[in-house]
Amino acid sequence: MKALVTGWFSFEHMGATAGDFLSRDVVCDWLERAGCAFDIALAKPFVGGVDASTVDPRAYTHLVFVCGPFGRSWEITQFLERFSHCKRIGVNLSMLEPLSVWNPFDLLVERDSSVTSRPDLSLLAPSATVPVVGVVLIDSQPEYGEQDARNDANAAIERLVARNECAIVRIDTRLDLNSGGLRSAGEIESLISRMDVVLTTRMHGLVLSIKNGVPVVAVDPVAGGAKVKRQAETLGWRTVFALGTFDDADLDAAYAHCLTANARSEVVACRARAQERLQGVRDEFVAWFAS
Repeated sequence: MKALVTGWFSFEHMGATAGDFLSRDVVCDWLERAGCAFDIALAKPFVGGVDASTVDPRAYTHLVFVCGPFGRSWEITQFLERFSHCKRIGVNLSMLEPLSVWNPFDLLVERDSSVTSRPDLSLLAPSATVPVVGVVLIDSQPEYGEQDARNDANAAIERLVARNECAIVRIDTRLDLNSGGLRSAGEIESLISRMDVVLTTRMHGLVLSIKNGVPVVAVDPVAGGAKVKRQAETLGWRTVFALGTFDDADLDAAYAHCLTANARSEVVACRARAQERLQGVRDEFVAWFAS
């Protein structure tokens, strides 16, 4: 007894979603509980499974189709015909035709149909959350030096992101022309404040992260360091790097530290010191007008 687990993730360009994969994982767990071996059919760009279009149908006794809308398109009818000898099972499907008209399954545990409806299966999948990472990158400000240097600094951040599983939120701090449609400083800070960590090549990416209690890895896009590095040193924040003075391993270590509880405590203390110091700046400013 062996099943082939399929879904819209088994066909190219069919818009497989996170819900499809989560529901698939639930069904695979159920198959293991039932003592049924299985393969998972995956199509590009997904990897690690078998190819449903070339696999030998005779290798399977059961065909399972998981999640999504399910109708009588030629692709589906042709696919089902290849596995006509298998017991066919549909799970978490929205059946597009009344079951009295068309139901190709030996066992159908649908999400919704002309007969019934059930909660979506992804509700049973374990929640495998990852860090939410704000990426705040410099663009074309000339005071940041040569364009090549800016590109190198941004590229170092992009490599760091690529090496880690995380939910990336790209945050543009410009307000005259904002690439993410943000319209005010409050909207920008609201996003930054909800991040687990921020990776930035911008000075205000550094400052607004610290202000909102979010650990930050900053790369100064000027060789040897300029205002980003100087500001981090002024604030007493240590995960800052000047272009040309670090490698990817240094960024990896800084990123790992910023995800710790210690880093959260450090950033709160850093913010408190800075705000206390700025009270003196305020008093000096006000006193000048009274003199």
